[in-house]
Amino acid sequence: MRTSIATVSLSGSLTEKLTAAARAGFDGVEIFENDLLASPLTPEEVRARCADLGLTIDLYQPMRDIEAVPADEFARNLRRARAKFAVMNRLGADTVLVCSSVSPLAVDDDALAAEQLARLADLAQDFGVRVAYEALAWGRHVSTYDHAWRIVETAGHPALGTCLDSFHILSRGSDPKPIGDIPGEKIFFLQLADAPLPAMDVLQWSRHHRRFPGQGGFDVAGLLRHVLRAGYDGPLSLEVFNDVFRQAEAGPTAVDARRSLLVLQEEVGLGALPPPVVPTGVAFAELVTPDAEPVTSLLGALGFARTARHRGKPVELWERGEARVLVNTGPATLPHARRGAGGGTAADGTRLAAVGLESPDPAGAARRAEALLTPVLPRRRADGDAPLDAVSAPDGTELFLCATNRPQLPDWRADFTDLPGIAAARDGVRIDHLSLTQPWHHFDEAVLFHRAVLGLDAQESVDVADPYGLLRSRAVSTADGAVRIPLTVGAAPGDDTAHARHIALGTPDVVAAARRFTEAGGRLLPIPANYYDDLAARYEFTDGELATYRELGILYDRDAHGVFRHCYTRTVGRVFFELVQRDGGYQGYGAANAPVRLAAQRTAR
Repeated sequence: MRTSIATVSLSGSLTEKLTAAARAGFDGVEIFENDLLASPLTPEEVRARCADLGLTIDLYQPMRDIEAVPADEFARNLRRARAKFAVMNRLGADTVLVCSSVSPLAVDDDALAAEQLARLADLAQDFGVRVAYEALAWGRHVSTYDHAWRIVETAGHPALGTCLDSFHILSRGSDPKPIGDIPGEKIFFLQLADAPLPAMDVLQWSRHHRRFPGQGGFDVAGLLRHVLRAGYDGPLSLEVFNDVFRQAEAGPTAVDARRSLLVLQEEVGLGALPPPVVPTGVAFAELVTPDAEPVTSLLGALGFARTARHRGKPVELWERGEARVLVNTGPATLPHARRGAGGGTAADGTRLAAVGLESPDPAGAARRAEALLTPVLPRRRADGDAPLDAVSAPDGTELFLCATNRPQLPDWRADFTDLPGIAAARDGVRIDHLSLTQPWHHFDEAVLFHRAVLGLDAQESVDVADPYGLLRSRAVSTADGAVRIPLTVGAAPGDDTAHARHIALGTPDVVAAARRFTEAGGRLLPIPANYYDDLAARYEFTDGELATYRELGILYDRDAHGVFRHCYTRTVGRVFFELVQRDGGYQGYGAANAPVRLAAQRTAR
């Protein structure tokens, strides 16, 4: 189906928004009135610009507070409408959005609303314009889609239809199933948006917290199926009011928007994409550093051994158990990093820059990534180098789609030469999870990317109190937990650099691991005594257990499945490690302890 996006969903001038939409592959746009009013371009010039970009103008919006008002007020509304219809003719737009009234002058009279909307449609028809009537979730008297449809049906005018908006329908908990009974030709337009499921005023929710499909908690796909069953054949259009999107760069936001519609169409059977190839584990984490000594000292204290060296690049392989860390001694700014989190300056020091994901079909995973508008990164390969596919995550992190010691697939380890006489300990240590801090304005994009491109499951969002604001986190993972990636974002735009990324190492005995680390000269993050006093009040421990935790700085959490014990190293550059022990099927990441950890890291600087 054709795809469209409302200009209100993007940041920048109208020209910038149109360019971003076209480059992302949209077929059309909804022009938001404020964008036109603020533009130096005439309606004719906007029309020509859209034509040059290959965009149709699918909707002009909005007209407000039109119906069910006193006669003198309605006469003024018709004068206003006449002027807008003339502008639409100059734009080349043939459909206008009319929102249900929120005016205090409006009365609760469906017959009057139908009569006045029919008169509006008469006027619109003279200009070759159609009127799409939409129920605002906070409308004064009309706030549900079925109520709006009853009024349209009563009016019975060929130039009057309804506009369905997934946010207004799903935010009120309305049942979308009866949409399938609306004649498809009377659904003049469809607007799609997702949203989280908070408890807040619906108007504030709508104006500030909408998201693209797949980024929130609404069943947008289920609603779309009912709309398609009704016979709707117009564009799938995104109308997303979001404070973050309106401040972010328009180009990447438009790409993310387009990706959300590709995934949505796949979900409802409208389009075919290469199937997702779910990763089966973490092959390696790559650290880039201008000075290898601090991080290699840390790895040594953690029990890692330097086992191999890349044949042609300044990259070393460090291993312990099933955990592998690459140390790349090169510039901290990565050639493919974008938008902050994956790149940086040499002054930033060590950073987690790339992740290798075990894939049963690396080439298939790369094909899906490309189909979902994800750049497959070019790599300089020397003769004999393994042909690895790598894609760029929204934050610029390089994700290598690779295989380790599997027949019939290129092995990334083949690029490394083993160091003689060195063997890594085989003690059950593995990478439990990777915590990736995101640029503040692309957090939702990252969630959609990892879910749609990599096939990971997204868990509920968690807010964590930080001493300097609120830290937001949402984990993505495989069903079996072989890959776990908590995505986090700081409290404000300037907070991108405040929170380092970290690698969590799973161990069968965190106390023993912590002791070995400190005995080897490593320094664990000190935890305040008040934390342990509180633990003593909340839980019962065996004799000496809590004293051990207090001594080593080990944190403790429980959920319905089991127990989680974990501790943290000091930060090197913008990286630190976590030692974790999961018992009894514990599912989380110790979020309850995050405020204590964050405060301790601030103090330890």
